[in-house]
Amino acid sequence: MKFEEILKEYNIDINPEQINQFEIYKKLLLEWNEKINITRITEAQEIYIKHFLDSLTLINTGLIKEGKSLIDIGTGGGFPGLPLKIMYPDLKMTLMDSLNKRIIFLQEVIKELNLKNIEAVHGRAEEYGRKEDYREKFDLVTNRALANMSSLAEYSLPFVKKAGYFIAMKGSEYKEEVKEAKNAIDILGGKIVDIKEIRLPGEILHSLIIVEKIRETPKKYPRAGGKPRTQPL
Repeated sequence: MKFEEILKEYNIDINPEQINQFEIYKKLLLEWNEKINITRITEAQEIYIKHFLDSLTLINTGLIKEGKSLIDIGTGGGFPGLPLKIMYPDLKMTLMDSLNKRIIFLQEVIKELNLKNIEAVHGRAEEYGRKEDYREKFDLVTNRALANMSSLAEYSLPFVKKAGYFIAMKGSEYKEEVKEAKNAIDILGGKIVDIKEIRLPGEILHSLIIVEKIRETPKKYPRAGGKPRTQPL
């Protein structure tokens, strides 16, 4: 099935230029994947569904809008940030990853797709979350399969403006994780306001955990030295 036909089933409209951009992105992803480890998914149809469509399910939150600022933490091959940027060219996008090889790949994709108002940053969330230019500067923060929900909250909420949102992309087994993370989310200034379950083709169930930033994150967070992951709140 063609990519545009898959999107049609999810009520996502796409124009020919955007289809072309996704095809170039897919080609670059496969070429670079032979040199550096970006993804285990290498079949075209699986890339369409498990990378591109999965990223675009965030549109269903109603929070992705032109002109908003979004940072994608631990972006890897650019997911979900780059597919969202293709669909919403006026999003102010920051892609962050701790592996510089991936950032070099993303910079190549950005150049080839002629995308504007987007940066790919080599860095760690626990360091950039303390920097004045990044702390509490974004309308939206997202990440995909980076860590457990408590750790994700500590990595992500310091970047979110008050009244902004953190959207965690999780699988089907999210309920216990969310329950355990509620205290951490509260400490960090957030509140879970919605959970959306999304069924992808092939009976894949994914979930979007939507956290609103209701007050500032205390200055001592995020903690350094890998503590968000090794000693979650």
